[in-house]
Amino acid sequence: MFYKIPLVLNPQPEGGFTVTSPLLPELVTERDTLDEALTNVRDALTAVVEAYQDLGRPLPANVQISDKDGPLWLETVVTLP
Repeated sequence: MFYKIPLVLNPQPEGGFTVTSPLLPELVTERDTLDEALTNVRDALTAVVEAYQDLGRPLPANVQISDKDGPLWLETVVTLP
């Protein structure tokens, strides 16, 4: 299943990043690097989806992508050397 969710990447003063989603407030993860934090998003999203299913709650509208072969808007962070 494909999902599209907005993510907020917050650098932490002690180092690392915290990732949250304004659309899914239950989604919270953190790691030492941006790449690691984004990798953890998949596990965090899996846990949130399972929790919604267990509680019988629907996910917010437009979170699930119905046409995985259609175009998808994606914004990402890219670092250059």
